[in-house]
Amino acid sequence: MPEKRTIERAQKDKREGKAPSTQAGEFVREEMDHIREGKHGARSAKQAIAIGLSKARRAGVKLPPPEKGTTSARTRTQAARDTAKAARPSKAPSPKRSRAVISALKREGHAAASHTALSRQAHASAKTRGAASRKQAARKAARTRARRSR
Repeated sequence: MPEKRTIERAQKDKREGKAPSTQAGEFVREEMDHIREGKHGARSAKQAIAIGLSKARRAGVKLPPPEKGTTSARTRTQAARDTAKAARPSKAPSPKRSRAVISALKREGHAAASHTALSRQAHASAKTRGAASRKQAARKAARTRARRSR
């Protein structure tokens, strides 16, 4: 379950008209914080990001599933399932399953949330995108950047 602060931040981003990926970024940040403070670990930066995105979808962020060809069919199916889960009222999670997931993550390392791991992941992710796509993202970031009032 995401923290109240995280949900509020994501809702603020939505009100400001920011992209769903920006809203989801709040959940990814929360996940990185959890790993850094020792709540649990993750096998890789990619897994840590995936957990955050899953939480975001379940919390109602309108984040589409990844495009075909970029990830496996299983990942796309799970993303669609997470989105659908946000639409219906939530049931209490199975305590046994929750415990199993947390204990499995506790056995993983904490290096997945390190600056080096995240930087490596970001570079690898950017390499798969074209120059035009990166330029468009930069332009949008400049347009939606909060201006500092003096």
